[in-house]
This record gives sequence, structure tokens and C-alpha cells, in this order.
Amino acid sequence: MKFPLVIALGIALIATGCASTSRVMLGQARAPVDPASVQVYSTPPAGSMEIAQLESSSAVGFGTQGQTDAAIARLKREAAALGANGVVLMGVGAGGSPVGMSVGAGSFGRHGGGGLSMGIPTQQKRAAGIAIWVPPER
Repeated sequence: MKFPLVIALGIALIATGCASTSRVMLGQARAPVDPASVQVYSTPPAGSMEIAQLESSSAVGFGTQGQTDAAIARLKREAAALGANGVVLMGVGAGGSPVGMSVGAGSFGRHGGGGLSMGIPTQQKRAAGIAIWVPPER
């Protein structure tokens, strides 16, 4: 196997294994809904009922908007699985990743050796929200 391919596979495995979602139930779950139907709110609409407090994080990356979008999409998927049709977004932030990535190369000659290493700082985006059920408008 070629050295650059090993590096690429290692980075891909590390980056995809670090996303997560957690929840604390606050009310009764309902029948699951389509995640595309889950609305994001800044404040809870009148008459809404809390289902769960949710926290999610993106995969390891470089602090992009795509990571923020992924963390919010995870909130929406978890909310939908609990039957919530809305999420009140409490906050989005970034934190250093527990995993660092580095790329290295080296050679060893007959009488000496040398090497090159470069560190790449990474981070995760985190989002927190409350899964809610909003009754249909009449």
C-alpha cells in the first residue's frame, strides 16, 4: 500500500468517527417524523411542548460552515426520531478536537536520516437545542 493512501485513509477514519449526539428527555416522545419537516426556532412558539434537551457535535474538521450545518442537521435528525417537529436552537460553538491530525514523511539513508512533519489543527462544532412539538395552526 502506498504511503499517501495510508495517510488519506487514516485521516478519513479519524474525521468520521468523532461526531455525536446526546439527549436528556424532558417530556413524552411521539411517533417519529421526517427530519426535513423539523423547523429551527430561536424562541419556542406559543403552545409548544418540550420533548428533550439535545446536544450534538460535528465530525473533526477545520471549523467550516459545513460543520455547523452538520451539527444542526444532527439536532434535527435526533428531534425527528423523538417525534419533535421543531428545535429551539440554544447555541452553536466550536471547541478543540480531542484528535489532532498530522501528516509526516521521512527517509532513512545508509548513514543518516531525515524527516518532515506538519501538524494540522482541528476542531469540532457543537450545537445545543430543545426538541419541541408545535401543535398545528388552526
